[in-house]
Amino acid sequence: MFGRMSRMFLLLVACAVALGWGGLHAALPPSTVFVGGEKYDALVRKGVAENWKSLPVGERTARAGLAMLGTPYKNYTLELDDRIETPCANFQGMDCWTFFENALALARALRASDSPGRAEFLRLIEIDRYRGGKCDGTFASRLHHLEDWLHDNQRRGLVEDITPSLPGAKKIHRTMNYMGGSGSRHFRQLRATPSLVPKLAKVEDELSRRGIWVVPKKSVRAAEAKIRDGDIICIVTTWHGSYTSHVGLAYRDKKGTLRFLHASRNEREVILDSRLSDYLNRYSLHAGIMVARPKDL
Repeated sequence: MFGRMSRMFLLLVACAVALGWGGLHAALPPSTVFVGGEKYDALVRKGVAENWKSLPVGERTARAGLAMLGTPYKNYTLELDDRIETPCANFQGMDCWTFFENALALARALRASDSPGRAEFLRLIEIDRYRGGKCDGTFASRLHHLEDWLHDNQRRGLVEDITPSLPGAKKIHRTMNYMGGSGSRHFRQLRATPSLVPKLAKVEDELSRRGIWVVPKKSVRAAEAKIRDGDIICIVTTWHGSYTSHVGLAYRDKKGTLRFLHASRNEREVILDSRLSDYLNRYSLHAGIMVARPKDL
């Protein structure tokens, strides 16, 4: 067993070097970095058998999301170490953000290959999750805010922010200072490496100045006709200290109703929820949406 695990570890190191991840990533064992590999393999087989690669990227992403229905809700799956940040995946449990990341990365992986390996999948996760598509081994290189993720991924041609084109869209600005301010104490990585806090303060200052486009929830029903399967729905909150609070995918059912597909904290699993506009109206803290349309690499 030790010899087999040693060979697996060396293989992961070789993949990390080939993909340019850097030395820090090799410090975490494969069983920590990729959880639920058997489920991932089953999803790949399903996608190949159903020829998902023939579909547009949004439809592929929605199919991948639907295939994950019932997956348990699990928070903090990215927080693997106090100091080492590395691309990772967990198919046994996911929160709202890792759910859509896994669905999108799987959709892209199946476009590129009929048998995408786990290292290949993690490379796609890295491209999506980290600023400029590169994890430098530190917590600060991760895109921690959905509005920052949208801006960075759009800048690199990986998604399109279609929010400004939707009915009722308007631009808003808020002051953000949580991770780079008093809230930094809630993050184990920032407690371990306080020198990262000013970097996140700079990010939040830029987000405050840049603002976001939002479709207020009173206008979402009118906007639903322009939203496609697999569009990434970022929920804008009424809370003054942030722009967004939740995320999921759009899916139009056989009756033509645009529904919200997400990892639900309340239901504790991935679910296909009600009509998007009805979902928003269910919660007073939901102010509206941003919508990102995914693209292939």
